[in-house]
Amino acid sequence: MKVVSVSDKGLVRANNEDCLSVFSVGRDDCFVIADGMGGHAAGELASRTAVDYVMQSLNDYLYEADDPQKLLKLLSFTLEKANVKVYLASLGSFRYRGMGTTLTVAVLRDGVLYISHIGDCRIYRLHGQKMNVLTKDHTLVQDLVDKGMITKEEARTHPKRHMLLRALGENEYVMPDTFSVAIANGDVILLCSDGLYGYVEDKTIRAVLRKHKNLEYCKQLLLDLANAAGAPDNISMIIAECEIKKNKEK
Repeated sequence: MKVVSVSDKGLVRANNEDCLSVFSVGRDDCFVIADGMGGHAAGELASRTAVDYVMQSLNDYLYEADDPQKLLKLLSFTLEKANVKVYLASLGSFRYRGMGTTLTVAVLRDGVLYISHIGDCRIYRLHGQKMNVLTKDHTLVQDLVDKGMITKEEARTHPKRHMLLRALGENEYVMPDTFSVAIANGDVILLCSDGLYGYVEDKTIRAVLRKHKNLEYCKQLLLDLANAAGAPDNISMIIAECEIKKNKEK
């Protein structure tokens, strides 16, 4: 598994409310990304609280999730509990009221990527020459696109494009999207916050990932492109070239 990651505050924001983690549990590769909100230190606390809980939960229980359904249930449960952690933290101090975060988690096991997702961080998959988005944005503009009220092009510049319909910390209970996708050897997976895809078009991201095999170079080039667009938001990404590790037969 080749993997690189970066989290940058960009050119405008005073602090970085994004948080990410890449780690392994046994033979499973785990990826986590969160984009906090709430201003001052609140967004940073929300995203860090969520990511820390995911790391704890997967390190403690991933080995017990020994079949696909158990793994999907664990991921869904983990995001639901992470939401409770963020929600309770928001009640702990007046300065943290209203804080929240997106959260996207992926576990690669035996050629399958298991995903649980809330918010508008994205997971892209480059398979050969084709790149597609595996996750669905939980935003107002995505809802408008789904209903045919605006186009994808109009969504990119819509004044309410950052308005979330689902996030951690807003309510006591949230329902994540949890599913799995087959992954081929050599596929490239990109997890990123909207600080990247909101300012660098998908076709450009695809061209970078297709053309350059050096993941460090891809990471830096995408970061440079986001900065060239003004980088008004935090920029975070995880790029992984998948090496499928098959479990040995007993």
